[in-house]
Amino acid sequence: MKKTVAAIGEILWDVLPEGKKAGGSSMNVALNLHKQGINSLFISAVGNDEHGAELLDFLADQHLNGDLVQLNKTLPTSTVAVTLDAEHQATYTIVEPVAWDAIELTDAAIAAVQSADAFVYCSLTCRNEKSRETILALIKQAKLKVFDINLREPFYTIATLKILLAEADILKVNEHELRYLQTELHLTGSTDEQLLKQLGLLFNIQTICLTVGEKGAYVLHEDRLYQHQGYRVKVADTVGAGDSFLATFLASYLNGYPFEQILDRACKVGAFVASQKGANPPYGSEVFE
Repeated sequence: MKKTVAAIGEILWDVLPEGKKAGGSSMNVALNLHKQGINSLFISAVGNDEHGAELLDFLADQHLNGDLVQLNKTLPTSTVAVTLDAEHQATYTIVEPVAWDAIELTDAAIAAVQSADAFVYCSLTCRNEKSRETILALIKQAKLKVFDINLREPFYTIATLKILLAEADILKVNEHELRYLQTELHLTGSTDEQLLKQLGLLFNIQTICLTVGEKGAYVLHEDRLYQHQGYRVKVADTVGAGDSFLATFLASYLNGYPFEQILDRACKVGAFVASQKGANPPYGSEVFE
């Protein structure tokens, strides 16, 4: 039976040196889930402007249902300036406030989360009160809560992160985010495995996925650590690589793959996306071969 995932968060235009591309971490996750055969329900908002209309057209072109993307008549559609360093690592300048800062709690959004096998949320969408309150309300309706921590300075506080971590069944974190949590939560482990175990115990999180860039990824599940060395590729840019990794991880998890295979599949897709320009290059089942 086809699995369903509801995701809430950003939809925006990434403004890259070569032009604008549709993006937003949450939209990227939703789109990658859709590409991998998951019934993907995406909750967000755009402005009543040309950028918003173009993003809705993009979703339609990708055959991703946009019915849960709200139209905000006051706030603009989100745009983000993306700069790449010498290693093609991306940094982001995120305009505020924008439409996805004010996602409404609607009956349709509640029904989507209640019907879904999993609900994906991230910290960036919680930077303003309106969307944060909507997310906290929807979390209470979810069967399986997946937290993509997705730290973007200066749009987070440890107080909000603690609330979001305490709700999570699955957490996805990268090595830089783990170091931040180590400092702020006074974790005492000297290895990544020890830190993940402490984090899991502190917030009662059953599954934690740690990505370490080109070095691959780890998963701590029920006190057992799994590891993958990753795939070496020539990096075009890192935009969307972590999002595609998370989507593949979750799709594979929901479809019952063993954790060794889940990590292999997620690393393959993450590496492929990093080898292409922009967050959402087209791909099919051949990416897993």
